[in-house]
Amino acid sequence: MATLKEKLYKKIEEHRPRTENLVKNNSDVVVDKITIGQVIGGMRGVKSLVTDISYLDPDEGIRYRGYTLPEVFKKLPKPKGAEMPYVEGLFYLLLTGDIPSETEVGEVADEFAKRRILPRYVYEVIDSFPCCSHPMTIFSSAIMTLQRESFFTKKYEAGMPKSEYWDPTFEDAMNLLAKLPEIGTYIYAKLYRDGERIQSNPSLDMGGNFAHMMGIDKPYDDVSRLHFIIHADHESGNVSAHTGHLVASSLSDVYLSIASMINGLAGPLHGRANQEVLKWLQGVYDKMGGKIPTEEEMRQFVWDTLNAGHVIPGYGHAVLRKTDPRYMIQREFSLKHLNNDALFKYVDLLYRVVPPILKQQGKAKNPWPNLDAQTGVIQWHYGVTEYDFYTVLFGIGRAIGITANIVWDRALGYPLERPKSVTTEMLEQIAQKSEKKKQ
Repeated sequence: MATLKEKLYKKIEEHRPRTENLVKNNSDVVVDKITIGQVIGGMRGVKSLVTDISYLDPDEGIRYRGYTLPEVFKKLPKPKGAEMPYVEGLFYLLLTGDIPSETEVGEVADEFAKRRILPRYVYEVIDSFPCCSHPMTIFSSAIMTLQRESFFTKKYEAGMPKSEYWDPTFEDAMNLLAKLPEIGTYIYAKLYRDGERIQSNPSLDMGGNFAHMMGIDKPYDDVSRLHFIIHADHESGNVSAHTGHLVASSLSDVYLSIASMINGLAGPLHGRANQEVLKWLQGVYDKMGGKIPTEEEMRQFVWDTLNAGHVIPGYGHAVLRKTDPRYMIQREFSLKHLNNDALFKYVDLLYRVVPPILKQQGKAKNPWPNLDAQTGVIQWHYGVTEYDFYTVLFGIGRAIGITANIVWDRALGYPLERPKSVTTEMLEQIAQKSEKKKQ
């Protein structure tokens, strides 16, 4: 892995003086103001974290290392005959900021293939769970079980300078990412396929091997590449990303940090949105008697839903002010491969009728569909019909971005996160002082 590691080391050495200068010479510069609403409201929108890996642009959507998603999908190398890029290429981009060559992507894919083997004890831990266990519980536990393999923990306990923390963290990240497809598909086989495991194929890339182990034919390999890439990162302030950063800031290793990330992702307000949208769509399908409605019938249904005080799942976003590019990439794939799928026809109809209605209603800041509006529909179409497993798929993708972030957090020496709390009484006193100033 010399090529990627050497390139990453060079990038780290170039970047460190920038961070050191900001801390040394600009520490007192004000970045943002904090309101009582933000303090009580989950710190939403407070600028208090740093990541160079991704940025959520309100107009362009998520950017990976400055590249928009359409640019990422266009520029990253693709496996022979594939529509979607190598997932390994995205990891290279997130770590270095550079678009890799075919050779560089091949080197990462070869490393993943070498590191993919799971220790027997991980299978035994997965097998020990009762059959009705939630897949995310098993997923988190399997990752934590791997913690005994951590290079960072061994090196830290032996003693090493802070400037080298990133090196064993990189090794842990490579090892974990290489193993996640095997962990995820083994959990799937245990819970939903009577334990019938499909052995991995080391000649395939990460997305292709995942599809192979799931036992699903092409183009599900492209579905896997697409899914992992669009879920890979989302700045550092959402629950899963921030949890990964926060736990890692205590110098917990990658395994403990990513297991924590998975636990945050499992919450119904975060990673489960795609399955909630799919349930809602299937409910609409049942109410329509299984027929494909006209646009006018769908408009009426949407108005009836809104007038009853309900929302249209999958529409709107806290930051975005246009259609989520992650949705559009899925839509383009679906128009080509799912055109005759009944549920996708519902998705397509909703895409045409919902935004104008939400604009007319005037309550939504963003009337456009987001990532989750059709993710579940694509998985369902290819036979992955177990809702609870969708968050595992999300977790495999999200681990790509968070491990890249943790490597850089260690490289730049970011400290332990420790925000200060206040009491409700203190906030009331601040509010009273503000009122007096206004009078």
